[in-house]
Amino acid sequence: MPKYFNPEIETASRDYLTALQSARLIKMVQNCYDNVPFYRKKFDEMGLLPGDIHSITDLPKLPFTVKQDLRDNYPFGLFAVPREKLMRIHASSGTTGKQTVVGYTKHDIEVWSEGAARAIVAAGGTKEDYVHVSYGYGLFTGGLGLHYGAERMGATAIPVSSGNTQRQIQILQDFGSNILCCTPSYAMYIGESVRRMGIDPKTLALRAGIFGAEAWSENMRREIEKALDIKAYDIYGLSEIAGPGVSYECQMQTGMHVCEDFFYPEIIDPDTLEPLPAGKYGELVFTCIGKEALPLIRYRTRDISALSYEQCECGRTLVKMLKPRGRSDDMLIIRGVNVFPSQVEHVILSLGMEPNYQIVVDRINNLDTMTVKIELSDTMVSDSVKEIEKQEHKIHSTMQAVLGVSAEIKLVEPLSLPRSEGKAVRVIDNRQI
Repeated sequence: MPKYFNPEIETASRDYLTALQSARLIKMVQNCYDNVPFYRKKFDEMGLLPGDIHSITDLPKLPFTVKQDLRDNYPFGLFAVPREKLMRIHASSGTTGKQTVVGYTKHDIEVWSEGAARAIVAAGGTKEDYVHVSYGYGLFTGGLGLHYGAERMGATAIPVSSGNTQRQIQILQDFGSNILCCTPSYAMYIGESVRRMGIDPKTLALRAGIFGAEAWSENMRREIEKALDIKAYDIYGLSEIAGPGVSYECQMQTGMHVCEDFFYPEIIDPDTLEPLPAGKYGELVFTCIGKEALPLIRYRTRDISALSYEQCECGRTLVKMLKPRGRSDDMLIIRGVNVFPSQVEHVILSLGMEPNYQIVVDRINNLDTMTVKIELSDTMVSDSVKEIEKQEHKIHSTMQAVLGVSAEIKLVEPLSLPRSEGKAVRVIDNRQI
């Protein structure tokens, strides 16, 4: 069984990695300055020239990039290559219905595929394996990321996508799938469904699962492993950087190895924006030193994590990021979909409702649920139950179209939601993560 997908990089010396990162950063900064007006303007305002960057240690001289910058330059304003060089476009949801758009050249797809391939091999994957991909396919980066990763490392990809759980289980049985890739909550649901159908998970060929796109606890890991009789591995990614495969767990499971030859990580204090030393928790920042189409500089992920440079027992020298402890903004991750309260508010206001609402998030039977409570306006109080249900249905449909995830809508009496003299408590998250 292969131990590494790319041993030259995954077990490289720190000196080699630093030299490679420095060379790639210098090239990337020049590319951004020459081809992305947004970055050229930022550099000029700072009095910074590409020639001022000599190594990876100069990274703190460079400006930060945030998600709003992608929205402000929607759809293609941050791309560093002409459109004819683009091989693919993905997108994720934005706060007011506009999507965050990500472009890939042929080289970028290869970079992304390699990261996912490393993750599959680190989870024990081999060329003989069948990789069952139950992440969604389409503009969401999940499904195609693991799909291309499986093909890149020589395994057989089964592009099942999400939903239709009985069919998923039938395929697991009939095709002899060895590795399952999906969100952890869906893996838990598949495991529960397997038990309900009277199937002994030991009769399945599954031996490992690669789960990401949402936060999950060590307790949930144990539950999934018990339900499906597998070993469960964490994977990390975000559309703006590449998708799943930015970092991944090995069999030691003491953190996720970052593909730092492509995506250079930093940890900063989210308030002062100053870099923090290894081992300290702060906001995770990535610089895309290995990408062509969307080479983001010091992109603030808002995830709170820490870095460990201690060599792993698996033999990999790539830095490890520890499981994120939360976020420095108000974004929620519901069943793998990014949801901002401002998106919910946008829908409510666009339908003529009062901006008095509360979002309640829970995890029931290991699946995320979201309920949006909205106060009736004075003019709606006298409406019939039928009219109120009709309005709830309309809000539900619009919300699902904008957010990309279903939410239960409850219209409640005026003034029934709690008020605050300070910042309104818009979100109650009851999940135990």
